[in-house]
Amino acid sequence: MEIIIILIPIALILTGIAFWAFFWSVNSGQFDDLESPAHSILYDDDDHLIPDDAKVDKDHTHPSDADNAKHND
Repeated sequence: MEIIIILIPIALILTGIAFWAFFWSVNSGQFDDLESPAHSILYDDDDHLIPDDAKVDKDHTHPSDADNAKHND
């Protein structure tokens, strides 16, 4: 039973530290944007990994641009 005298204050201190860490992270903006890190993998800079013959010409990426070029000839 004497161990409870030690364990209760330790549990209260650890709970206080957990609450402090949670509120610190909320106030510092850790939970402001939860979706960008999940989407950032889609926007990696991996252009150097794409073979040259598979790269799309950035000037004519829109299909209507290619159609307009055919009709203008």
